[in-house]
Amino acid sequence: MKKNNAIIIWLLAGCFLVYMMVIIGGLTRLTHSGLSMVEWKPTGSLPPMNTEEWNIQFDKYKQSPEFKLINYDFTLSDFKSIFWWEYIHRFLGRIIGVVFILPFFYFLIRKQFPVGFIRKMLLLLFIGALQGFVGWFMVSSGLQQNPNVSHYRLATHLITALTAFAFTFWFALDLLYPNRESVSNPKLKKYATVIFVLVVFQIIYGAFVAGLKAGYVYPTFPKMGSQWVPDGLLELQPWWRNYTETQVGVQFVHRCLAYLVVTFIGLLWWNSKKSKLSPIQVTLLNWFAIIVLMQFMLGVITILFGVPVIIAIIHQTGAFFIFSTALFLIHRLR
Repeated sequence: MKKNNAIIIWLLAGCFLVYMMVIIGGLTRLTHSGLSMVEWKPTGSLPPMNTEEWNIQFDKYKQSPEFKLINYDFTLSDFKSIFWWEYIHRFLGRIIGVVFILPFFYFLIRKQFPVGFIRKMLLLLFIGALQGFVGWFMVSSGLQQNPNVSHYRLATHLITALTAFAFTFWFALDLLYPNRESVSNPKLKKYATVIFVLVVFQIIYGAFVAGLKAGYVYPTFPKMGSQWVPDGLLELQPWWRNYTETQVGVQFVHRCLAYLVVTFIGLLWWNSKKSKLSPIQVTLLNWFAIIVLMQFMLGVITILFGVPVIIAIIHQTGAFFIFSTALFLIHRLR
């Protein structure tokens, strides 16, 4: 493994940067900053350096539907407060590109990649480029007549980022743990895989909740208002739109998926106690159960307190840790 240490560090550094990208993206969303930059330049640009340059950027923003319909009373100072989050988000995206591309060519030229790894690295570069395109594709949906980013595109942007993280993390784990471990109970991998799929859908619905601002309706728990199944779930046609395009529907599905994740993590943990596992498998299973329960409680707190920014970001961080722990566990249960 020592000969691959530099590649492992590079890949894990990429994982950390993608994690930071997701968190800052969440802050950009929660502070309503995502539509403050109305132009997209692949190579990026310097931020405004003086009052004249700030006014130029502000004038461009004034042509956007968000300013005309929502933030029409914004001053230059107000604009600066939302501009910086979006600028940092885009800047970090370009930093990630540099961090991936330059070491890639260094390792390629020096022939340090293990056999078969070049194709894997090319896949990472492709996903990274795709993520940049999807980011602008998402933002552009809010620069048309409706100053709201499409929640479908928001979810696509988030899942693309998590896909980049997943492949990068998995390839790093392949180098860290080249040998497979024995698993005495095959049910464990099945449960872990089911949980991972549920977590992916839960994250997608988390993006739907964020995009539709569905977290602000029914700030009660465990019931939604006074009902377990709220009114308004079957107002749209065809029926499936109620569960992807309405605030009530997406919050209802998000809650149901949370119950399913907790149930399956309980089954996974209980079955693990009947199995002979390695120390790392035991540690991962225990931490997985703890993180899922903490995430469930954070979700409840987020709803009850009206989606405060700090708690919402911690909740998003929890989703990221559940996602990565699930991946790590599946890797070790192979």
